[in-house]
Amino acid sequence: MDATDRKILAVLQAEGRLTVTELAQRVSLSAAPCHRRLRELERSGVISGYRAVLDPGAIGRGFEVLVSVTINREDSVAAFEAGLAAIEDVVHAERLFGEPDYLVRVATADIAAFQKLRDEKLARLPGVQRMTSTIVMMRVVDNRPLPT
Repeated sequence: MDATDRKILAVLQAEGRLTVTELAQRVSLSAAPCHRRLRELERSGVISGYRAVLDPGAIGRGFEVLVSVTINREDSVAAFEAGLAAIEDVVHAERLFGEPDYLVRVATADIAAFQKLRDEKLARLPGVQRMTSTIVMMRVVDNRPLPT
């Protein structure tokens, strides 16, 4: 990966819907070489996909909560993760070293919807020992591009 590939990645992280022609202009290449580089970045897995970033409030998911979860047995990991993946309101989850074991981002319509989700789904996942919920007041940094 060279400096031109890094420029392509930086531009695409900021504006993923550019045409190859627009992308080529931004990185000072002609369209054909830019297209070849882009396809190679995709083929090699550096670019793993493209997606739309949604406004949670606009789709009725403006209430966000970070849930710290500690599980009680190592043999619960696979079952816990499978159960977590099946919950639609879980928008992001990370397994951590130390405590807590997981940090889970949940998006619901409001606090009542979150309470129902917490009581009826999250708390009933296999191995859950302890959960702590923190309401997200405001996203300060969102979708920051990865350094290239």
